[in-house]
Amino acid sequence: MARTDRGLALIDQYCRHNAFVDLLGFEFSTHEDGVVSYSLNIQSNHLATPGFTHGGVLTTLLDATMGAGALTLVADDGQVVSTIEMQVNFIQAVHVNDVIVCTSKAIRKGKKVIFMRAEIRNKQNQLIAVSNGSFYPFAAEKAGYTLN
Repeated sequence: MARTDRGLALIDQYCRHNAFVDLLGFEFSTHEDGVVSYSLNIQSNHLATPGFTHGGVLTTLLDATMGAGALTLVADDGQVVSTIEMQVNFIQAVHVNDVIVCTSKAIRKGKKVIFMRAEIRNKQNQLIAVSNGSFYPFAAEKAGYTLN
């Protein structure tokens, strides 16, 4: 997790300005370096069919979680991250009123690429989906953030 005022402020800005995550209703929690989670209570507007959550919602949840986890590794340096690539495996369906939690894990932080993993589980701790992704760190100002 970010250790400087500058890094903590950048993560705070990220959370306050992530409009898409807000639109979908994700709730953010930080844990430690590279480890964050987003939770989501599945509502009818998250469904692709009358019975199942849209895969795009789950993919966004995985991407946002890995990206925020990677952010915690570079925020002290005044950097944010952008997704280079990600791979997703859907394990089982998610239904309306299910509460799911996605948690990230840093696999490797290189100088130019950060490798992350995330998984979604339901409240019964059943695995819903997994993802691996690569993230590119770059100066936060390029993404519109202001640093003190």
